[in-house]
Amino acid sequence: MNAPTPPSDSSSSTPEEAAPACVMSFNASDASGAGGSAGDVATIAAMGAHALPVITSIVVRDSAEIFDQHPVDAEAIAEQARTILEDVTISGWKVGFLGSADAVSAVAEILSDYPDVPLVSYLPSLGWLDEDELQPYLDAFRELILPATEVLVGNHKTLTDFLLPEWDNERPPSARELAVAAGEHGARYVLVTGVMLPGKTSEQWIDNVLASAQGAITGEKFERFEASFVGAGDTLSAALAALLAAGSELSAAIGEALAFLDQSLDAGFRPGMGNVIPDRFFWALPAGDEADENLAESARAGDDAAPGAEADTLADTPSGPRRMH
Repeated sequence: MNAPTPPSDSSSSTPEEAAPACVMSFNASDASGAGGSAGDVATIAAMGAHALPVITSIVVRDSAEIFDQHPVDAEAIAEQARTILEDVTISGWKVGFLGSADAVSAVAEILSDYPDVPLVSYLPSLGWLDEDELQPYLDAFRELILPATEVLVGNHKTLTDFLLPEWDNERPPSARELAVAAGEHGARYVLVTGVMLPGKTSEQWIDNVLASAQGAITGEKFERFEASFVGAGDTLSAALAALLAAGSELSAAIGEALAFLDQSLDAGFRPGMGNVIPDRFFWALPAGDEADENLAESARAGDDAAPGAEADTLADTPSGPRRMH
């Protein structure tokens, strides 16, 4: 009787260059699947990269609002990251909500050991946090995460409150002015979303602008419809992190990430009674009626979205399916 053939060692036979780019994501566990680590994993996978999710907090929420959070111990966060970093070579970082000021410090220490790996940092609206938690968190994020950040992503209002809290001009700050403020803390670029633009009486427009301290670099305008989304900011920032990890040039990566977000929102769906969630796998939908039905449901969602729903990035003000212009 012949001996069975032993299984081949795939690690030795598979070319190393065939492996996708690996992106480590530091983010909260979000059971709704709208954002957090679940959103990062889905987005990074959809972009063709491999996600290494490190859980920083357990957020208690549904598709409409956030109720509470339970930060993960800073040592446990560091242990999650260090263990996999000893095994896997990463090409990109994504930082989302880190849960506590202590966690910010732990993550920053890890980032400092890999200064050449591009970091995309996303700052969501954190108005739901208690003030005694919020201010220390923002201070730590500003002092420890921004210096390592290649691109800071956030809604216009959220970034204004964070970077220019004493802004008292009648006009809102420009993307360049926000980039100047971010640059003072070490961030190289800002990607500002949800910038309101004047339009025709029956239309509203929002702009999304990548800027440095020298001025605006690139961006895309979206036509705004009435619907409320959650998870847009995590989707955009995770897509950008994956593209940069794969070696894309920054301006091209911004355009592709915004286009990906736009199509994810167009195909968005409502799994519950709250907000619309981006469909990161819109490209896998069958052509025809089913995709059209998803679009129609997304557009209708704004009519009965739950009041007081926590909205992030492009959804700080209720907004809906967007077309690129």
